[in-house]
Amino acid sequence: MEYYNYLKSLHLIFVITWFAGLFYIVRLFVYQIEANEKPSPEKEILQAQYKIMAYRLWYIITWPSAVLASIFAFWMLFFTDAGSVWIKMPWMHVKLCFVFLLYLYHGKCHQIFKQLQRDEVKYSNNFMRLWNEGATIILFAVVFLVVLKSAINWIFGVIGIILFSVLIMLGFRFYKRIRERK
Repeated sequence: MEYYNYLKSLHLIFVITWFAGLFYIVRLFVYQIEANEKPSPEKEILQAQYKIMAYRLWYIITWPSAVLASIFAFWMLFFTDAGSVWIKMPWMHVKLCFVFLLYLYHGKCHQIFKQLQRDEVKYSNNFMRLWNEGATIILFAVVFLVVLKSAINWIFGVIGIILFSVLIMLGFRFYKRIRERK
């Protein structure tokens, strides 16, 4: 049990850096897409710089953080006494569903990353701004589940997430109007 707190600390550190990478990579996607609309030579200069930044962020911070967060999570769940109890709890099942969604989100970000590295722009910068909120919603859900440790009370958290999402959408529309006025 003594090493459990070390595992939990390492897991949390790498979850934080994983989310930081996911938040920032999508912001870089927005910049890359906006750079694609610039005139030459500004377009080429910005695209080259954003590709380097995205590559380093993705492969030096985000992917390693995802892998290490997962390794420490599995270690805690399957090789500690606390994990063997938690894996049976309903709130943990719900949390693991959200973690699965996070893996899907990460995978889609990887697909978008590869497309942008090949100069294939398939999404608008507005879509990317909304896409960036996906990780935020998953983060809220997981934090509420872990803190409340309840398969019932998390529903209130999810309702809060939905309301939060609506506020984000309204904020996005407000921000879009401000940008269009400039």
